[in-house]
Amino acid sequence: MADDGLDKPASSKTRSLGVLIVAVLMILFGLAEIATGFTHNFIGQVSTSTASLSTILGVTLGAFYILAGLLLLTMRRTAAYIAIVLLCADVLGRVGMVLAGLYPVDSFKQTFAIVVGTLIAAFFAIYIGVRMKTFK
Repeated sequence: MADDGLDKPASSKTRSLGVLIVAVLMILFGLAEIATGFTHNFIGQVSTSTASLSTILGVTLGAFYILAGLLLLTMRRTAAYIAIVLLCADVLGRVGMVLAGLYPVDSFKQTFAIVVGTLIAAFFAIYIGVRMKTFK
């Protein structure tokens, strides 16, 4: 097969697909975080405080997650940097909510869910940073 220079390398396509998958997951997770902020319950397994501050912070963190995902869809480098900042704010916000008692850590299941959710947000930020060359 002749190389006409029009095909992108397979690794470039994979990275773009990876960024797309991460962006969609971030949007979905953000929607789940907003729903949890309003209902104070995630799939009947994990709960948050019913305080108004918990609602406001939970919804705000979910909005950060959604906005970060939407920014990634632009495939712009500046948008990717902003997405990383929003994800870092999400991670710090989750830690702050735990420290303030707005995310109760009174059971293994609750603690595990909070830790895993926070690690996923941190992983997304790292993944975007590692894939920065993918963005224009």
